[in-house]
Amino acid sequence: MDYSSIPEPVLSVLDSLREHGREGHIVGGCVRDLILGREPKDWDITTDAKPEEVLAIFPDSFYENDFGTVGVKVLPFQKEGRPDREHDIIEVTTYRTESAYSDRRRPDQVAFVSTLSEDLSRRDFTMNAIALEVGSEGSEGRRDVIVIDPFHGRTDIQEKIIRTVGNPEQRFGEDALRMIRAIRFFAELHGGETENGWKIDDSVLDAIRKHAGLLSHVSRERIRDEFSRIILSNSPADGVELLRAVGLLRDIIPELEEGVGVGQNLHHKLSVYEHNLLALRTCPSRKLEVRLAALFHDIGKPKTKRGDGYRSTFYNHDHVGARMTRNLLLRLRFPVAIIEKTVLLVDNHLFYYNVGEVTETSVRRLIRRVGLENMKDLIDVRISDRLGSEVPKAKPYKLRHLEYMVEKVSRDPVSVKMLAINGTDLMKELHMEPGPKIGAVLEVLLSDVIENPSRNNREALLARAESLSHDDLPALREKAKEVIEEKREYDDEGIRSRHKVG
Repeated sequence: MDYSSIPEPVLSVLDSLREHGREGHIVGGCVRDLILGREPKDWDITTDAKPEEVLAIFPDSFYENDFGTVGVKVLPFQKEGRPDREHDIIEVTTYRTESAYSDRRRPDQVAFVSTLSEDLSRRDFTMNAIALEVGSEGSEGRRDVIVIDPFHGRTDIQEKIIRTVGNPEQRFGEDALRMIRAIRFFAELHGGETENGWKIDDSVLDAIRKHAGLLSHVSRERIRDEFSRIILSNSPADGVELLRAVGLLRDIIPELEEGVGVGQNLHHKLSVYEHNLLALRTCPSRKLEVRLAALFHDIGKPKTKRGDGYRSTFYNHDHVGARMTRNLLLRLRFPVAIIEKTVLLVDNHLFYYNVGEVTETSVRRLIRRVGLENMKDLIDVRISDRLGSEVPKAKPYKLRHLEYMVEKVSRDPVSVKMLAINGTDLMKELHMEPGPKIGAVLEVLLSDVIENPSRNNREALLARAESLSHDDLPALREKAKEVIEEKREYDDEGIRSRHKVG
């Protein structure tokens, strides 16, 4: 473990606590990440100082909770975050223990204690119950670092085992959310490895199965946050399947379980549930809404299935699934923007597109319905759907052709709209009469600008238009059309090349 990567602001907070006669230890997830060789996103310190003492030591801090955690403001040092932010936060928490959890969500009472060992014993998993004691800076700038690991968390990290601190049934009885957290850590750390990957200790899995019903006591918001982190993890499909295997998924998203064992038709070998799961596993996007849409895109199939075997149908499953997706995301208290985007993608994932049959006009209608900003995400859902059906090619020619068509019809075409003046300017400034001649003048101006873009300014165009307004324009207009069409063909050739379509 590279202790030299501990940021200076964290060391400074530890030094300040020490100078005031107080203990301070780096603790929790940041220590776990250091051992794993990952860069911590947050830094936590635990101390024997009471919150009011911490506030006195660090005047630029705040205390807005009942759990002894003071937020100490320091100069920005984290790589993540807005570059113009004024400060980062290091959380400094008083050693504490927690009493019984009558509601299975939060401790009835938090009591401050005087020793680090008491504090570590209340934590959820052994890999999160490791502390670092960092000494004062020596003459050569070095610091001694002592690892305090009473529950053998380092060994569990090395062996890639997720294990609770103490009895798992007691830990989950205190806070039922820890059951999902165990699976979230598995999904984040596992990385999709089939061998030598992370695993959850069997006693922990048995306790989750036994106490899965306790999840009903946990707020939907807390469940949503952990579920979202599973979906955004390295192994989201493995995480969702483990939720199902231990009996938690039926409380979170029972709609997904409706697809277990539901066969499909001649286009699919997998059950509905297996197909949704594989679509999530192969989703090319790291966006939450796109991954959710990949997981839910066929969630409406069990309710719409008619018949059985290879000839079964699922008419309108996209629209039914969209309504189901909206309801389940509302139930989990997802933000409105996430809900609307996910529902949009599920509702439109069956868009029709065959090369040679679909026109530019129909592509424009699709863009108007979905939004240009959502087209890439919609294509990613379609790719997930294809790979979830175990087809060999993620992006066949027709999807590449659709990308080409989307870019083609969404670009500002080579047209008079590109000019710095329009027909109204010609009528107002040059007193031209409405009619075909205005269009002819604008086309000649456009051909001039294509050949020399520097001419596209109001003054130059009006001067050129005035000279043209007295001419007989048919020949000039024909020449202008040749220039414009040549430019359009050149641009289209470039777009085709980018998308590898002929």
